Amino acid sequence: MSVFLLVAFFGLSMLGIPLAVALALASVATLTLFTSMPLDLLSQTMFSSMNSFLLVAVPLFILVGTVMERGRVAERIFDFAEAMVGWLPGGLGHVNVISSVIFSGVSGSSVADIASVGAIEIKAMERHGFPKGYAVGMTLCTATLSSIIPPSILVVIAGSIANVSIGTLLVAGLVPGLFIAFAFMVFNHFYSVYYGYNPPSPFNLRMVVVTGIGAILPMLTPLILIIGIASGLFTPTEAAAIAVVYVGVLGVLVYRTLPVRELPEILISTARISGTILFIAATSQIAAWVFTYDGLPDKVAELLQAMNLGPLSGMLVIFVFLLIIGIFMEAIPAMFILIPVLMPPVQAIGIDPIHFLIVTVMTLTLGLVTPPVGVCLFAAAQVANMKVEDVIRGSLAPMAVLTLAIFALVLFPVLTLGPIRLLGMY
Repeated sequence: MSVFLLVAFFGLSMLGIPLAVALALASVATLTLFTSMPLDLLSQTMFSSMNSFLLVAVPLFILVGTVMERGRVAERIFDFAEAMVGWLPGGLGHVNVISSVIFSGVSGSSVADIASVGAIEIKAMERHGFPKGYAVGMTLCTATLSSIIPPSILVVIAGSIANVSIGTLLVAGLVPGLFIAFAFMVFNHFYSVYYGYNPPSPFNLRMVVVTGIGAILPMLTPLILIIGIASGLFTPTEAAAIAVVYVGVLGVLVYRTLPVRELPEILISTARISGTILFIAATSQIAAWVFTYDGLPDKVAELLQAMNLGPLSGMLVIFVFLLIIGIFMEAIPAMFILIPVLMPPVQAIGIDPIHFLIVTVMTLTLGLVTPPVGVCLFAAAQVANMKVEDVIRGSLAPMAVLTLAIFALVLFPVLTLGPIRLLGMY
């Protein structure tokens, strides 16, 4: 049953059928051929899977990112990042990383990162002598930080699928995200020094203070969310609602960069994006039921145990597997299909579920920047007005850095688990 479903799903996907529809059709065909299950139960299964308080956080975080983008708050964040690290060798490359880190703590979406600060970052790096290919490549790859650093939409979805504490999972993604950002900055330093790009300009404390004051209010957003979630003051869903109100007040009343007349369009855009994600979530529940009915998780667990894999070697095998899957499948449907299948065998061989979920999210984010389904790849090409092939060539080195950084996090689970244990959350 599982093999038939997967073959049918990939076959329909290759014909250009949307992933959610392809998954639903493959699942229905499998159940019709192999079981006598009444098909009217499928609609009930899909509806009940959406009846989740946790999943309400997904459209709310999407709304936060859209409001921040339309309210031009990203420009304030970029100016502050430039004042902080623009004076270092390779300064505008560092600014690219830092602005993505700060914006990640607000939007939770890699596509929103590229759409809002991407054009600013690329033009600024070009003005300071960086090749356009390198500027676009760094912008593309640093945007993946928004899918790791809280409040990451992908982390929220992964936690809801695995039925683990989303608050714990969000905090667990913070240090790995900062570690990847540090890896980008180290790479950018040596690259810039070697090629002589962007000679350092003097440090200007006054500009740091001025731009910092201008950006302090939006930068409080991730601080409010992380402290509130880590302390148990509010749930991730409540945190998302608070963030919506907070950034809405900033855009409409404080900065006055977001006209009220644009709010209906923002809500419609958010509903469309959320509908796409949640439709995938609903149809994937049918596939998950098929995999469970067919005993696929148990068979995978038996295979891993037969290979006599320990936690580290098992995690490495899963990392390579996810790396391959992420190239050909978008992160969200991949998580809905794979997490229910892999979670039981992962626990059976002693891999920590929190570490597994964070690695899964980080590895699948590589699919956002690689062809043929890289959403961020096409978004970056559009923002930069470049051919996709040229963007790929400029992104090879940053992609390699991103892959090696994730590999290092696979080897050292303490970077994921240490902070949440230190905070008493795990």
